[in-house]
Amino acid sequence: MMLAIAVGLAAGLGATGRYLLDQLIQGWHDSVFPWGTFAINITGSLLLGLVTGLALHHGLAHRPTVVLSAGFTGGYTTWSTWAWESLVLAEDGSLLEAGANIGASLAVGVLAAAAGLGLAAP
Repeated sequence: MMLAIAVGLAAGLGATGRYLLDQLIQGWHDSVFPWGTFAINITGSLLLGLVTGLALHHGLAHRPTVVLSAGFTGGYTTWSTWAWESLVLAEDGSLLEAGANIGASLAVGVLAAAAGLGLAAP
């Protein structure tokens, strides 16, 4: 039960961080491209790769691994917002931006996760 509470608290912190960072980044850009969501999902992928690497290669215990991965990064990153923003871009006729959001988010997200895993390698 305590683990579930810790995961929930971490998810709340991640979601709050996501909201604040998204507002900050979007304020810097006058573009239809969702730079905030992109940056959040990429940094979240990097963090998840790092946590995974720490667990695999350095023995990070189960509880902190779950709290950081399922909790914090689960609350921080956002599949649903990414999908919705991609759909809205396409519906609004911004097909290049929609395709870039889909393709770049997937490609750079996987690379970021791999980089995080690599950072934790022995």
